[in-house]
Amino acid sequence: MAEQKFFTYKGLPLVRKGNQIYYGDMGSETVAMLQIMSSHKAGDLEVADRVKVFLMLTDTEGVDPSEMIKKNSEQNGLYAALDLAYVWLSRSA
Repeated sequence: MAEQKFFTYKGLPLVRKGNQIYYGDMGSETVAMLQIMSSHKAGDLEVADRVKVFLMLTDTEGVDPSEMIKKNSEQNGLYAALDLAYVWLSRSA
C-alpha cells in the first residue's frame, strides 16, 4: 500500500475535518489543533476570520483531560494561526 500524502505547511502535515485542522506530526509529543470559529465569503471561497489555536499532547494515555492542552490562543486569519502553531511546534520539538 502506498504511503498517504498530506498537504503540508512549512514541512509539517495538515489534516482537515470540517472546521478543525490538525497540524504537525502525530508521532511527535505535541500537535496543533486549529479550530475555525468564523469565516467570510471572498468570491467563491470561504476565508477564515477567527481561528483558535491549541497545542495538544498526542499521547493522552494516563493524562488528565485538563492537562492535554498545553497552550491556546485566538488569531485573526488562518495564516497567522498556522504561523503561531509552527512556532509552538518548533519550540516543543
